[in-house]
Amino acid sequence: MDISAEGDDRHLRIDSITGVPLDLAIAGPGGRSFAFIIDFHIRALAAVAWAFGFSLLIGSYTESGNEPPVWLLLLTALPPALIYFFYHPVLELVMAGRTPGKRMAGVRIVTVEGMVPGAGAIVVRNLFRFVDGLPLLYVTGLACTIVTRRNQRIGDLAAGTLLIYDDEAHAESVGDLANAGATRGISTGAAELVQDLIERWSTLDPEDRLELARRLLARLDPEGAALRAAILNDSNALANLQAWVGGIR
Repeated sequence: MDISAEGDDRHLRIDSITGVPLDLAIAGPGGRSFAFIIDFHIRALAAVAWAFGFSLLIGSYTESGNEPPVWLLLLTALPPALIYFFYHPVLELVMAGRTPGKRMAGVRIVTVEGMVPGAGAIVVRNLFRFVDGLPLLYVTGLACTIVTRRNQRIGDLAAGTLLIYDDEAHAESVGDLANAGATRGISTGAAELVQDLIERWSTLDPEDRLELARRLLARLDPEGAALRAAILNDSNALANLQAWVGGIR
């Protein structure tokens, strides 16, 4: 995606290819803490409910004087551990930088360029939870979000990510496009550019938006680029982009 990103302590400004800057409000320690508390309770309740259910089965074995089988012990202990360690990275990948707690708190993860983070960034960010959680209750991570310019914890600094207040409609549409586009070999950046141009169509100069539409359609459909360029004008350019979006959903 052809963008540059800058901003002050509270906003990330993205200068996109459409020429219209996008300001993303950076979430502070309060928004982060709210999201974490919600996710912590969801994760804890899921783990406790699973362990409690299987502990009843273990109890039935011990009451009858029998040793519970190893597989039952594993089924009791292993899933809660998996929930604890994989809750954040798996859901952040599936939900394009969000978790249920982040969704409820109205925040999501993006890269420092304002993009949906990839698997590598998500993994690095979550590996550093062990550091941010020291000595307990995420004291180190919270302190880091207070003193850093963009309210980033250590994991964010290592992964090149930050937390922003979520424009939910835009985030969901971009996430849907990215997921659908991936099945056709289309990058997340290309999908986001299409959505960005459609949303900003009415604010752009007609000649500029037509040229952008031609470039994007040529990039997305190289084989049909010549035909599209021949028939494309300002009255049907938006329809062509919307038709392409509809085709990958």
